[in-house]
Amino acid sequence: MSSYDYVIVGGGTAGSVIASRLAEDPGVTVALIEGGPSDIDRPEVLTLRRWLGLLGGELDYEYTTTEQPRGNSHILHSRAKVLGGCSSHNTLISFKPLPSDWDEWEANGAEGWGAEAMDPYFGKLRNNVVRVADKDQNAIARDWIDAAKDALDIPEIIGFNDRPFDEGVGFLDLSYHPENNKRSSASVAYLHPHIEAGDRPNLHILLETWAYRLELDGKRATGVHVRAKDGTETLLTADREVVVCAGAIDTPRLLNHSGIGRRQDLQALGIPVVHDLQGVGENLLDHPESVIVWETEGPIPGNSAMDSDAVMFMKRDPEHQGPDLMFHFYQIPFTDNPERLGYERPEHGVSMTPNIPKSRARGRVYLTSADPEVKPALDFKYFEYDENGFDYDGQTLVDGIKAAREVARTEPFAKWLKREVFPGPEVTDDAEISELVRKAAHTVYHPAGTCKMGAQADELAVVDTALRVRGLESIRIADASVFPAMFAVNPMIGVLMLGEKAVDLIKEAQATTPGGDA
Repeated sequence: MSSYDYVIVGGGTAGSVIASRLAEDPGVTVALIEGGPSDIDRPEVLTLRRWLGLLGGELDYEYTTTEQPRGNSHILHSRAKVLGGCSSHNTLISFKPLPSDWDEWEANGAEGWGAEAMDPYFGKLRNNVVRVADKDQNAIARDWIDAAKDALDIPEIIGFNDRPFDEGVGFLDLSYHPENNKRSSASVAYLHPHIEAGDRPNLHILLETWAYRLELDGKRATGVHVRAKDGTETLLTADREVVVCAGAIDTPRLLNHSGIGRRQDLQALGIPVVHDLQGVGENLLDHPESVIVWETEGPIPGNSAMDSDAVMFMKRDPEHQGPDLMFHFYQIPFTDNPERLGYERPEHGVSMTPNIPKSRARGRVYLTSADPEVKPALDFKYFEYDENGFDYDGQTLVDGIKAAREVARTEPFAKWLKREVFPGPEVTDDAEISELVRKAAHTVYHPAGTCKMGAQADELAVVDTALRVRGLESIRIADASVFPAMFAVNPMIGVLMLGEKAVDLIKEAQATTPGGDA
C-alpha cells in the first residue's frame, strides 16, 4: 500500500502508542514508519541490563554537539534506531511527571495540559511499571539509600509514583518484567502483542524506512516521502493526517528539509521555503549532569535491574516548584568523560551523577546542509552565563558534588569506598570543582522542546494545544519536541502519556470534522 488514513513518522516512544491506539479502529489504515529494524528476537535490545552496549552501536544515530565553550564538546547524543525508539535503548526509568511539571506547561501556554487534565493518562499506559524488584536491589544501593537519608536528612520513598514529592531517595520504578529482565518498552507494550497475534491487519509497520521529506499541497500535509533499505523511494499519502513522532532532533530536521522552519535559515541553505515557522529547532532542552566516581574496596554484588537502580532528589531552594537537584546512583564506575581528562577507570567502582532537573540552558537544532543525509547541528548551550553573569547549571553541579561527598562519608555506604577517583578529594575549591565537572559533563539523553507547544501569541510555538502545526493542515507533532518546558524527572512516561492524549485529540478531530478530515 502507498495510501493510508494516517501516516506516522517514527516508531519510537510516542509513535508506538499512537499507531497501536489508532489501529484499534478496524475501519482505518495506519502506516508506521521506523528508520531502524524490529526489536523482536533481539535479546541485546530486549534485555534491560544490556542497555549500555547499545550506546554508540549499530542501533544508534550518534548525534554530536557543536563546540560548548563552558561544557563538554565531546558528548555523544545517542538516539535509538530501532522499533520502540529510545524506550528500546534507555534504562526505562519510569516517573509519572510531577503536578508542578504539567502545571508549568500550562503556565507556558499549553492550555489543557495541566496536572488535573493529564493525570488520567498515566492509568491508561500499557507498560509494566514496577518498583525495582527485591531480587534486583543491590546491597550497595541499599546502603547508599540509607546513608543518603542520614547524611542529607531526606526521606526514603517507596513508590515514587504514589504521590508528588520534592525530596526523597529510593529504588526506582522501571518499565520492565523483573522475572526475566525484559523491557516493557513502548514497542513491547503497544506493538508486540498485535505483531505476534496478527490481529491488526490495518497497521502497516515499515521498518528500516527513512522519512526524508513531507509532501504538502499548499498548506495541507498530504504524505511523506520515504526511502527503503534497498534505496527504493516512495510517497506514502495520508488521507486524514500525518503525525510526526521522530523526536526532538529528527522532527525539526524533517520539517526543515520539507521547507518548514526559519525562513532565513532555509534560504541560506537554498531550501525552498514552504512555511515560515520561526520556532522550528529552537528551545532545545536537556537534563545535563556530571559525575563523581569512587573506587570500591572490592567487587560489587552482581544483582541489579540495570546497574543504576536508585535515585535521589533534593530541593535547595524552598521557593522552587519541585526538586532542583537529582542524582542517579550507578553501581558501575561511569568514567567515559573523566578518562578523556586523564583519569583512570578503577576495576571496581560506583558513581553518583548530579543532575539538573530544570536546566536554564536553551539551545537549538539547525541544518548545516540542504542534503537530508547530513546530520543537523546540535548546540545545547550548556553552562552559559545568564544576563547577570551567573551560571545556575554549573552551580547546581557544584552543590551536587558537595552533597555526594556527604553521602560518601556516611555509613553504611562509606564502608564500601576506597577512594574518590573523580574529581578527587584534593579538589575542594568551588571554581575548581565547577571547571572539572563541566568538562566531564554528560547528558541523560533527554533532548526536548525543539517544536514547542504554546499559545497563539508565542512566536516560537510550533504547535498549538491540539499538537497541530501552526499554519498548516492535517499534520501534528507528538513527541518530546513539543515540550514547552522540561520535566524535573526522567521524561519517558510523560512522552507515553503525551502519545495517549494525542490519540484522543486526533479522534476528537475526526469525530467533529465534516467528512472526517482534521
